[in-house]
Amino acid sequence: MTDTTMQTLHCVLIPMHNRQLLLPNVSVAEVVDHDATLSRGEDHPWLAGYLDWRGQKLPVISYEGANQQETAPPEAGRGRIVVLNTIGADHDRLPFMAIMTRGIPSQARLDAEQLQGQETTNTGPADLMQVELEGEPAWIPNLEYLESLGVQALRTA
Repeated sequence: MTDTTMQTLHCVLIPMHNRQLLLPNVSVAEVVDHDATLSRGEDHPWLAGYLDWRGQKLPVISYEGANQQETAPPEAGRGRIVVLNTIGADHDRLPFMAIMTRGIPSQARLDAEQLQGQETTNTGPADLMQVELEGEPAWIPNLEYLESLGVQALRTA
């Protein structure tokens, strides 16, 4: 491998209501059509419901709700559910969780030179940091926070 190859990270851009999330490919287990049936859960603004996925009941998190923003359903035919691998301390209890999208995720290649952190006051608890990717803003999610919500949802399921 060359030094250039080692510095390239394959990522996924996930469209949300008013931002795009940026995650490494390895964090995404699967992208599911939004038409999947969700069972309803407790009345948390961040919990969209539960997804039966490969024999597991996964909490589906609304990113906007987790950021204490208003939530709305995705456009017909555009939204997806992204199943994420978890990496936190509760991985044994919650190996996967899911988030709702507002559109179809897309692939991106990220070089170290392309990514620049930005100072912003427009972040919520589900945002780890805002970055600029090829001149466009993107947000790296706070996966630990989202996983803590997923664990909380499992406790009340």
